[in-house]
Amino acid sequence: MITISEVGPRDGLQSLNRTMPTADKIAWIKALANAGLCEIEVGSFVSPKRLPQMADCGDVVRAVRDIPGLTVVALVPNLRGAEAAFAAGVHKVSIPVSASRAHSRANVNRTVEEAVAEVAAIRALRDTLDGPRPTVEVGISTAFGCTLEGPVAEDWVIRLAGMIAEAGAESIGLSDTTGYGNPAQVRRLFTRMRADLGDLTGGGHFHNTRGQGLANVVAALDCGITTFDSSQGGIGGCPYAPGASGNIVTEDLVFLLEAMGLATGVDLDRLAKARTTILNSLPGETLYGHVKDAGVPKGFKYRPT
Repeated sequence: MITISEVGPRDGLQSLNRTMPTADKIAWIKALANAGLCEIEVGSFVSPKRLPQMADCGDVVRAVRDIPGLTVVALVPNLRGAEAAFAAGVHKVSIPVSASRAHSRANVNRTVEEAVAEVAAIRALRDTLDGPRPTVEVGISTAFGCTLEGPVAEDWVIRLAGMIAEAGAESIGLSDTTGYGNPAQVRRLFTRMRADLGDLTGGGHFHNTRGQGLANVVAALDCGITTFDSSQGGIGGCPYAPGASGNIVTEDLVFLLEAMGLATGVDLDRLAKARTTILNSLPGETLYGHVKDAGVPKGFKYRPT
C-alpha cells in the first residue's frame, strides 16, 4: 500500500494570489477524503500577514479532524505554530527545515541550526500533551538544489537529516522544493538516508517544474519509499523560492502507482469530481494533469487495498 499525502489545500493554495473561502476548503478536503485519500495536509499555521490564504487553518482542522480514516496534517514553521496546531487537534505536524541556508532565511527567517532547534522544542512540547499525541514529521526543503543558493551538497543533506533525527523528529522526508532533482540524485539520497536512519526515513515531496516529478517517484520507490506528496491539479509551489512551481499531479500519481500494480486506495473517478470544488471556488484557475485530459486506458483496473 502506497500512501499519497495530498498537499493541495496547503502547498497548492498558499501559492495562489487569491484565497479559497473556508467552506470551500472544507468541502474540497471532504471530497478528497471521499476519494480515498487517507492523509491530507489541510493548511499551515503561519502568520496571516505572510500567508493570508492560511489564516483559517484552525477552523479547517477542527472541521475535518474527525473524518473517519483521515490523517489531518498541518505545516508548522515554529513552536508558536505547533502550539496552535496541537490546540486545533491535528494528527500530524510537518516542519520544514531547509538544507539551503539562503532558503531557510527566506522561508522561516532562521538559520538552519535554529530551525533544527525549533524541531527539538516542538517535539518537547508534543511530549507534554495529554491523550493522543500528534506525529512530528520534518521535510528537508531544497534537498536537491535551491534557486537562491544553487547546488546543495548531498553530504550536508545527510548530515542535516542526522541532526534532525537527534532533535526528535519521528519521520524525515526529502523535498524537491525547487524542482531541481533528478532520478539518479533521488536514488542516491534516499539510499543513504535509509542506510543512516532506517525507519525514520519519510516520504518524498517532488515538484514537476522541469518534468522530473513522476520519474523521481519511481526512483524513490526503488529505494523502498512508500509515501509521496502530491497536489490535485498540480497547483502549488513555494512562495519563497522563485520559480518553484508545479507539485506533481495527484491524479497522475495515482494512475502511475496503480498501473505499476501498487495499491493506493484512491478512486480516480471520485478524485476527478473533487476538482469541481477548486474550479467553482476559484474560477479560471489553471489545473494540470495528463490523466484528466486523456482518461484511463480501456480495461484499467484498480488494485485492492
